[in-house]
Amino acid sequence: MSKLILEIPEDLAETLNLPPSERLSRVKRELAIRLYQKGILSFGKARQLAELSKWEFHELLSQENIERSYDLEELETDLYNLEKLQ
Repeated sequence: MSKLILEIPEDLAETLNLPPSERLSRVKRELAIRLYQKGILSFGKARQLAELSKWEFHELLSQENIERSYDLEELETDLYNLEKLQ
């Protein structure tokens, strides 16, 4: 498996106005939001990048006023899963 490494120079990282302990997680969340919004990552993969639960990522998207994409395939999957629960 390949791994993507993003390097941010220290002087640039220091301008983020975030405590050092929060920088990595915040950059991952911001990247996940934008990639999801642009349709580059699915909800599940963006959530994984942000390292959040499904519900936490839904909440984050709500806070950022990001619309969720919900296509026919997802609807069919949800309906199938509901039927299995009955």
